Amino acid sequence: MPMADIERAARTEAPARDFVGSLTAPLGNLRAAIIGEIKRQSPSAGWIRPEYEPRGSERDDFEPENIARRYHQAGARAISCLTDEQSFGGHLSYIERIRSAVPLPVIRKDFMVDLWQIFESRAAGADAVLLIAECLTDEQIAAMIGAAVELGMGILLESHDEENLGRSTELAARLHPDRVLIGINNRDLRIMKVDLGHTVRLAGKVPDAGMLVSESGIKTPGDLNRLAQAGVHIALVGEHLMAQADPGAALGELLG
Repeated sequence: MPMADIERAARTEAPARDFVGSLTAPLGNLRAAIIGEIKRQSPSAGWIRPEYEPRGSERDDFEPENIARRYHQAGARAISCLTDEQSFGGHLSYIERIRSAVPLPVIRKDFMVDLWQIFESRAAGADAVLLIAECLTDEQIAAMIGAAVELGMGILLESHDEENLGRSTELAARLHPDRVLIGINNRDLRIMKVDLGHTVRLAGKVPDAGMLVSESGIKTPGDLNRLAQAGVHIALVGEHLMAQADPGAALGELLG
């Protein structure tokens, strides 16, 4: 679809839900603000829910809206959705299906490499997008943040390396500090090693810990307590929950 058409579609979409506001609101009786992820497979883990692995011409009966409802009932503050088909078994239609099922904001957690994708995400109903600092130049990040904010969207600006974390915090502070959450990915995507201590070690490098999100490797209430001791109260949890028979019950156990 040409840029002019996708922009028009994005601008006529219903207003986006407040992704950042939902995750930074007071916790109440929750242990943490959780972004529950809906992810069928990944390059590292393969099919996470093999019972829904498409086989031949059999019907694909995966129902992301049901998992979203379970997450919502368990206390999730937002939903993360993978739409990439080839590597993650997702589909762009999942976003609207999830939004129709729950009142939570939905982030499209795919690799954004072109400004066109920001408009595509909003046109598909996404309330926020993921930007990975390791994949993008400062100019690309600035342009994508500008477009997302103009469309009313939130941003999760993720990095792994300390150098890129510094870039992320500087860009967010200069552009839209109230609309950009800073993510620390505990998985080193070069070697696929996960270390929860990565967030703990780097948390002090982020000026406002209230805008910090820890991603990957969170499995137990003890993990959330460890993050809280470092001042981090927002976490994105995916594979651990999706690998359980009932992802919602697993989130309930995680939140205690």
